Amino acid sequence: MFKEEVAERYKLIQDAICTGLEVADGKGKFEEEIWERDGGGGGRTRIMQNGAIIEKGGVNFSAVHGKLPAAVKKAFNVTEEDFFATGVSIVIHPSHPLVPIIHMNIRYFELNEETRWFGGGIDLTPHYVFENDARFFHHKLKTACDDFDKDFYQKFKSSADDYFFIKHREETRGIGGIFYDRLTPKNTDLSFSKILEFSVNIGETFLPIYTELMDRNYEKDFTEKQKDWQYHRRSRYVEFNLVYDSGTKFGLETNGRIESILMSLPPQANWGYNVNPTADSEEYKTQQFLKKGINWI
Repeated sequence: MFKEEVAERYKLIQDAICTGLEVADGKGKFEEEIWERDGGGGGRTRIMQNGAIIEKGGVNFSAVHGKLPAAVKKAFNVTEEDFFATGVSIVIHPSHPLVPIIHMNIRYFELNEETRWFGGGIDLTPHYVFENDARFFHHKLKTACDDFDKDFYQKFKSSADDYFFIKHREETRGIGGIFYDRLTPKNTDLSFSKILEFSVNIGETFLPIYTELMDRNYEKDFTEKQKDWQYHRRSRYVEFNLVYDSGTKFGLETNGRIESILMSLPPQANWGYNVNPTADSEEYKTQQFLKKGINWI
């Protein structure tokens, strides 16, 4: 069946990314926990902690099924209850303040043959925005999108700008990326099989992007001030994930595994009072990039 094929393809992506990140880090190893969900299904949580570059990172796979809670049915605007959902979710928090945080999610949701869709995306949250890195990141995402539809990148880039926006701070979480939801043959020119290939292509884009960004920055010297700024920027990441992130909400509302859901949170974040970088500082410069609509291509 199609949903089993999607889950198997996603498992392979999880395996390849974990292997590649271990090689890139050079020290850290992923620890795996196999878990089962009350109500149906389960997953493989893989966490790396205290690596040479990766302070805390999760590469998680899940395939769950069961009855949709009423709140989720209302949010999805559906009436049926029996659901299946599978996906890979990744968040990497580096120890080095000049290496960015990265997030990826690829997922498939199904109620029946008529009601099913793909979603996902990749976004980057640098503690310090380097324009060359930002252009590299967005160029790679555009290439991955262009392989399937020339309109995808700009459409999904705009969606990411809107989605990864911290409303109460009036700033974006980072430099965006791509974000898409509810992709079906009805709103694309692709069959479900082709949308699966697009989803897999996005998943396979993650490793070469992030290992390149790691290699570019992990050997650079940094100061205590930059480390403090990293903890400050991490706090914004936490605020978004706990207040706005739909994946976090879905996991909590469907009785998901708490440790897997909250693996996205960093090991340490600081909330200083009224932090305002001085004008023309690198920290101030980074803040100027935390807005929607920047063209990085």
